[in-house]
Amino acid sequence: MRTYAMADKKYTASELRADVYRVLDSVLDSGVPVEIERKGRVLRIVADEPPSRLSRLVKRKVLNCAPGAIVHLDWSKGWKPSP
Repeated sequence: MRTYAMADKKYTASELRADVYRVLDSVLDSGVPVEIERKGRVLRIVADEPPSRLSRLVKRKVLNCAPGAIVHLDWSKGWKPSP
């Protein structure tokens, strides 16, 4: 996907309306805010911080026993230090 840096240009509402999806995609892709001038005031479209990848993980049940049962296991028979 192509990224556009648009911070140097202020758009009018009409210019934004003509190309709204490209402008919004650019803000999402680049993180560069876009300014729109309307009735003598400036509005900014700014991308929110994306959620972290960890926040999208699905919690899974992976232990087939109680967590406390693992603490008291004797691993010394099967474990050998590396040389």
